[in-house]
Amino acid sequence: MLQFRFSSVLKELFYTGFPRSLGSVRNSRSCPGVARGLGVRCARRALCTKSEPIQADHVAGEKESRADKRRKAGVLPSLEDLLFYTIAEGQEKIPAHKFVTALKATGLRTGDPRLKECMEMLKVTLKSTSDGVMLDRHLFKKCVQSNIVLLTQAFRKKFVIPDFQSFASHVDELYESAKKLSGGQVADYIPQLAKFSPDLWGVALCTVDGQRHTVGDTKVPFCLQSCVKPLKYAVAVHDHGTEYVHRFIGKEPSGLRFNKLFLNEDGEEPQTFVSICQTSFIHIFNAEKFDYVMNFLNKMAGNEYVGFSNATFQSERESGDRNFAIGYYLKEKKCFPEGTDMTSILDFYFQLCSIEVTCESASVMAATLANGGFCPITGERVLSPEAVRNTLSLMHSCGMYDFSGQFAFHVGLPAKSGVSGGILLVVPNVMGVMCWSPPLDKLGNSVRGIQFCTDLVSLFNFHNYDNLRHFAKKLDPRREGGDQRQYSFGPMDYESLQQELALKEALWKKVSPTESHEDSSTTVVYRMENVLDHH
Repeated sequence: MLQFRFSSVLKELFYTGFPRSLGSVRNSRSCPGVARGLGVRCARRALCTKSEPIQADHVAGEKESRADKRRKAGVLPSLEDLLFYTIAEGQEKIPAHKFVTALKATGLRTGDPRLKECMEMLKVTLKSTSDGVMLDRHLFKKCVQSNIVLLTQAFRKKFVIPDFQSFASHVDELYESAKKLSGGQVADYIPQLAKFSPDLWGVALCTVDGQRHTVGDTKVPFCLQSCVKPLKYAVAVHDHGTEYVHRFIGKEPSGLRFNKLFLNEDGEEPQTFVSICQTSFIHIFNAEKFDYVMNFLNKMAGNEYVGFSNATFQSERESGDRNFAIGYYLKEKKCFPEGTDMTSILDFYFQLCSIEVTCESASVMAATLANGGFCPITGERVLSPEAVRNTLSLMHSCGMYDFSGQFAFHVGLPAKSGVSGGILLVVPNVMGVMCWSPPLDKLGNSVRGIQFCTDLVSLFNFHNYDNLRHFAKKLDPRREGGDQRQYSFGPMDYESLQQELALKEALWKKVSPTESHEDSSTTVVYRMENVLDHH
């Protein structure tokens, strides 16, 4: 006997997809029969598509009229209704906190700018209800309809990481493993950096669909330091193009210390991210330069926290003799655009290194790079594709100081480290990550951060050169089920499919031997329900 539960059938219909133009369900009591009948009917249509070709142009008007009839008849549920029944699991009302909990399980946050209208309407609606916490179908629909497309994608698991809770639990395990490390020293050559506790440790990630996860000290502000260099390089290329920027700076990693006084044979600074030259490409008034870059960074961070530490700026300025030496050496070799004021450029350089972020806001910046220049949580284009591509290329080759080659080999992802303990990591087309822990190794990289990045790629097939079809002993969070591979149909699978087709065809004929299967009458639906229950 085939047994169908109301909630499970609705979930199946919801996850397999419905046209957006579906109308409302008449009443909750008719839904079980409607769902069952529609499930079989939709399956039959989908499976018979190849054997019954249709001329699209010829029947377009007819299909539209049928859809209109269905909406007027109120037989087919809307996406809002399907979403409600999926969360309610057979109940007529749902607590507001249950919806919020289900939403967070997808990776979305209630503070996501894209869900602003939904959350505001939810607050207003709850204040107007008698019990203040329960939502029926109509109130729920009122709350979600303004953001139904995004919510449908989330609950149908159409985001880049479908099983986000499972993925987040793996990330937590990697975090705890790295937390046990106790090596490294907090940077002290900049006095303000030496004040941070070596026990601080946080990881935040943001996917290209705006799914968020944080663990540890992710709300503590810290300075970007060298992590700002790929960001200001991206701004320079976005504004001036690749050709102009690389007249003054090279593309090859030097293999030397980041503060080495050295130029290549073409008179270029070889390792782009340590070049003070980058700060000279913003051709606006000195008073406006800082605000100009801050505006870019705010957009990249989705308007989350981006601040400034004046104490760190003054500290860098007072202890920056080496940087002044490098600056004047570059000026002597004419590495700056004509008319550059050396002193103001160095001040600007120190200012940018003193910009503050949190792990959470910086992860959105990294996700903007992973998303081709579009901020995932606002949808706004911030950087050009050219700027993003070039930035990620250089991060991959020379973003981790003298550990860049090792990192590219073992981790295989674009990244940039800073002496404040941050590592800005990008998994292209998937997500951005910010790891932060002040203790550094001998090469100036965060000890815990390096361990976390290495473990992340050991567990998941995120390495640039991992094969996505033939990977071994690695999880793929981009597929539902994580490590489930997609197999082709074998002879037995095909035979089972044919048997199921025959069963559905027999059921349909038994229900309605004379009526058209395009008929939207509830009578046919209820008769289908009876047959399914009987079998």
